[in-house]
Amino acid sequence: MADREPELLARIGHGVGDLPAAEWDPLAGDGDPFLSHAFLSLLETSGSVGAGTGWSPLPIHVERAGRTVAAAPAYLKTHSQGEYVFDHGWADAWQRAGGDYYPKLQVAVPFTPCLGRRLLGDDRASLLAALETVTVQNGLSSAHITFFGDSDAQAIEARGWLIRDGLQYHWLNRGYSSFDEFLGALTSRKRKAIRKERAVACEGLEVVALRGAEIEPAHWTAMWRFYQDTGMRKWGHPYLTRAFFDGVGAAMGESALLFLALEEGEPVAGALNFIGADTLYGRYWGSNAERRHLHFELSYYRAIDWAIGHGLATVQAGAQGEHKLARGYEPVITKSAHFLPDPGFRRAVADFLTGERAAIQQEFAWARDALPYRSDASS
Repeated sequence: MADREPELLARIGHGVGDLPAAEWDPLAGDGDPFLSHAFLSLLETSGSVGAGTGWSPLPIHVERAGRTVAAAPAYLKTHSQGEYVFDHGWADAWQRAGGDYYPKLQVAVPFTPCLGRRLLGDDRASLLAALETVTVQNGLSSAHITFFGDSDAQAIEARGWLIRDGLQYHWLNRGYSSFDEFLGALTSRKRKAIRKERAVACEGLEVVALRGAEIEPAHWTAMWRFYQDTGMRKWGHPYLTRAFFDGVGAAMGESALLFLALEEGEPVAGALNFIGADTLYGRYWGSNAERRHLHFELSYYRAIDWAIGHGLATVQAGAQGEHKLARGYEPVITKSAHFLPDPGFRRAVADFLTGERAAIQQEFAWARDALPYRSDASS
């Protein structure tokens, strides 16, 4: 008699922190700091997700013969904040039709619009089937996977999930040996503008790059204050707690990179980044005063310079931001996936996505034409 295929079992956890790092991290790999057990569990222990946040951790993992073979960082969401893929209009339409859009199932890295894997391990099909089953059996309106990478695309499309396009701006390393060589690929006008911006931004300031253990508690305190000020102005309420900033240095180690602007030795602005295998991820910025071009210097130019110096292929500097084009960041199409069990709701959203996709393609084409690179430069 032929051996039977080991039975698959899908489980729902109460948090990534409840799963052993020795099981989670081999599935996630070591190239993306945001998928690490350390990062995701810190979001939980710091109270950045969990009770009262609208992000209830619900990691789903698939076991075969007692071994975890696939997992997804999933959350039960009672709102649409902190996702950077905006579905408020869908929620309004579904609720006007008499349904409850929330809670919904969200596969994502909270508050992190960075491209990467979302279906971890080697059995994506079973993991997607588990996500669909959880959605249907619990009467949820929908399930969503945001900012998934190319490695997940085939499995998601094979299951028939709706695909939504978005647009970001990433810096791509064309083999530059220095920041000046990168500038040399730009038009003369843009090159001069960037040099002027950098000179103005750094006037009277010292900018330092601190990594891992070099980032001291006082630096984390300063960055928390900068982040809190930015969060209050942009979102009304910062997503990450002070406890997250207290713990991120120890949790992330050498993956953490902080650019600080100092005036007479005191921090006046900062930009927090995380280092991946081939990508520098710019995440949080803030300042205690308005200073011309300092945001561009710390969040964009320093990131480019550091990436070149350390041989990284890309810089992802967050969501949106057409102003990044003038700084050499190029348009990139992002993808999200959406499972809607109700046939009528699915048809309506599919029609919407068709029109939106055409608009995104037009915006992408415009952005490509607006790039500041010389026509004879390889961009």
